[in-house]
Amino acid sequence: MIISREKLERPETYQEVFLILGEHGILPEDFAVKFTPSAGFRNLLVHMYAKIDIEKLYYYLQNNIDDIEQFGKYIARYLTKY
Repeated sequence: MIISREKLERPETYQEVFLILGEHGILPEDFAVKFTPSAGFRNLLVHMYAKIDIEKLYYYLQNNIDDIEQFGKYIARYLTKY
């Protein structure tokens, strides 16, 4: 929605979403690059939710919760402008 609202270039992949947000200052660029692999996690949740290995999900969340929270803060900060 942010990319569409801001009329930014259309991403070819979910990974590109984060990179585009970084290029346009919505996310810090270094964070966008670091967070890009999370797109794979999103795909797993959306497309293979019936086959999710709970232990892998738990491991991912335990090891990435800070980045997930930070992503939410960056997006919330952007949204306060509107």
